Formats: sequence, structure tokens, C-alpha cells
Amino acid sequence: MTLPRLYPILDTAALASRGMRAETAARAMIEAGARILQFRHKEHFLRAVFDEAARIAALCREAGALFVIDDRADVAALLGAGVHVGQQDLPPAAARRIVGPGAVVGFSTHNAAQLAAAAGEPADYLAIGPIFATRSKEKPDPELGIAELSRLRGLAAKPLVAIGGITLGTAPAVLEAGADAVAVIAALLPDPLTEAALRARVKEWLNLLR
Repeated sequence: MTLPRLYPILDTAALASRGMRAETAARAMIEAGARILQFRHKEHFLRAVFDEAARIAALCREAGALFVIDDRADVAALLGAGVHVGQQDLPPAAARRIVGPGAVVGFSTHNAAQLAAAAGEPADYLAIGPIFATRSKEKPDPELGIAELSRLRGLAAKPLVAIGGITLGTAPAVLEAGADAVAVIAALLPDPLTEAALRARVKEWLNLLR
């Protein structure tokens, strides 16, 4: 598959802390031109959360954008979305059985051994990180850096998404090191966070990554 170079992640906790709903952020990002979104909700998946994810799925379908659910293959299957799983989640093969052969499956890796092992998994793309220090996880894996990313690129034939602490300033070097896309959370959220400012920030990223 060919991934858009910018892979925005809708982290519900990060957005809520800034006073914005994921659905609002998704609409702004899609209007700005984003063509893939990941819905990342680490707390209990309440009915209201599912309903919001369903509305975002509809927004993505209307825009021709790929929608991916983090961790929850069951939710992804119900919404006709892709799923992204980590090392401690369902194995990609199990996730694939739930979402079906036509859905996109992504798989996170954090080091050379995991990336090499992932080559045999039924995943459409792989993620690698954190590239730089990140605050989006309570106990992040050791940061890899640009040089290690470049070395690890040779271990994976599948599309590779770099994640972790990537900014507008570092994104070009990350792509030059071999990543096909950059996944971004915090660096997409301007301060103050408004719909207009978010649209402008996403456009800035898209223009940079052309």
C-alpha cells in the first residue's frame, strides 16, 4: 500500500486536555487535506466514544480518507475501518481474522528484533518508534534516533511509519532516513487549539511533506 506522508493520530486524551473533541479535530484535519486518521482512545470504550468514532468513520468515508482504530479490532470491524495493533495487543494475524482480508492492519515495532519478526505478519504497514523522546506514552520504549531509523529501514520491505516526538523541524530528516510516513500527535496541535489553527497547522505539515 501507499501511505500518505502525514499520518495524524487523534489521541482523545491529548485533545480533551486541550478542550477539543476528536470529531471536531477530525473534521478540521480532513478539511485541511489529511487522508488518513487514527483514532487512539486508551480508556474504556464507552458507547459515547464508539458513537464519536462512528461519526469520524463517516467523515473519512465521505472524504476518501483511510480511518484506523488503535488497538480495538472489534470496533474497527464494526466501523469498516482499519486497525493498528501494538506489541501487547492482539497479534496481527488475530486482528486480521476479525477485520477481514480487505481491511488495513498496521503493527507497531520498537527495535530491530521486533521489526524483523514483523516481516512475516499479515500487516499492511509497520510503525517504528519512538524516533525521538515522546510524552504520548507513560512508559515509552528507548528512542531510536535518525541513524538507527536509517539502519532499521533495511529490515522491512513493507511501508514504514515513523512515530515519536517528530516535529516540523525533524520530519524531513525522518523521511530522508527511509520512513514512508510520519505519525504525529502533539506537534499537530497548535496553541491555542482552535479549528482554524488546526486546519492551518495540518496544511503546514502537508506542504512540508510534499
